[in-house]
Amino acid sequence: MPNIKSSKKAVKVIAKKTDNNHELKARVKNSIKNTDKAISANDKELATTLFKDTQKSIDKAVSKGFIKKNTASRQKSRLAQKVKNMK
Repeated sequence: MPNIKSSKKAVKVIAKKTDNNHELKARVKNSIKNTDKAISANDKELATTLFKDTQKSIDKAVSKGFIKKNTASRQKSRLAQKVKNMK
């Protein structure tokens, strides 16, 4: 444990940022998984609504610097193509 007051504060700040990053990472991954599940279940209405939410969460992750821009674009493109090609 740190002895200096600023170091103690830094430990708290790092813990809070880590929790926020884990939450954002889980939100993105879970939204992608849920969209894939809806696509595999052939539920087009649910898939389109989940896809919109997934786009929002991916874009938020990009704005926070969590995901690179090209990675986000690739993920959104692949999901959009899957939703579009649903029967």
